[in-house]
Amino acid sequence: MRITRLQVAGAAVIGLVDTDDSAAVQVTAIEGKTDPFAVLSKGVNELRLGAVVALDSATLLAPFEPRSIRDFVGFERHVEGMVMLENPAARVPDAWYDTPAFYFSNAAAVVPTGADVAVPPGCRQLDYELEVAAVIGKRCRDLTLENARDAIAAYTILNDWSARDLQRVDRRGGMGWSKSKDFASTIGPWLVSADEIERHRTESGVLDLAMTVWLNGAQMGTDTLASLGWTFEQMLVYASRGVWLNPGEVIGSGTCGGGCLGELWGRAGKLTPPPLKPGDVVRMTVEGIGTIENTVIAGVEPHGYGAVNRCHLAP
Repeated sequence: MRITRLQVAGAAVIGLVDTDDSAAVQVTAIEGKTDPFAVLSKGVNELRLGAVVALDSATLLAPFEPRSIRDFVGFERHVEGMVMLENPAARVPDAWYDTPAFYFSNAAAVVPTGADVAVPPGCRQLDYELEVAAVIGKRCRDLTLENARDAIAAYTILNDWSARDLQRVDRRGGMGWSKSKDFASTIGPWLVSADEIERHRTESGVLDLAMTVWLNGAQMGTDTLASLGWTFEQMLVYASRGVWLNPGEVIGSGTCGGGCLGELWGRAGKLTPPPLKPGDVVRMTVEGIGTIENTVIAGVEPHGYGAVNRCHLAP
């Protein structure tokens, strides 16, 4: 089952998507439902289907409004390229092999496929990041490796847009990512139910989904979700440790190998290809899920915030 949200005549509509690699997309409205997770918990035969909605008469919205976004860093190849961006001789830190680490992104800054993404104020090194996201479907906590998979209702594509130069500012503050990450995340084009994705699981137990990103029509990188060093099940065990997870919370895989410009810059030792600029079009496809695409537009210049008040600081 594939579920999306559309804006039709000014109203948000939940729709059932009928598509495959060779057919045009068709969306059928689902009557009486406004919560995509209530739909995912039912079978198709239990739904009251309404009119077929033509996408050229509607606007795709983000398929749901996330309650939170925990974005992990699960691909070793990506980490390797990114640490080289700061130090060409650096290697993957030992801590990455110890814990499936994550940061919290801004759930209020989610944009759908087709939306423009503005360069954040003060950014001169804008980047994309190709990820797969698992979406929680039931309230749970303290999951184990044996039951963690049951908590996943669906999968979708996540573009974790990043301001690389602002990341360096964030790092100096010692508080984790903030302005380098909170301006936009693309989620879409729809939710694909976990049972549909299971056909891509290999005998070794991993999901093998081809992941590819293009910039202005040129292929920039490709990988497979099977390259994850930390599986979604492992991420969920850590994410749920001591806290409740609820339907609509997002678990990002982290950027796949070759899934961002920063990684290419780290390996090349220079900003080649150049950072994103207004007019650039970023397109991402994940096998079994679909495609998202956004155009970069100019943003605004930052307002100054003045100097720190030092009256209470020691001389």
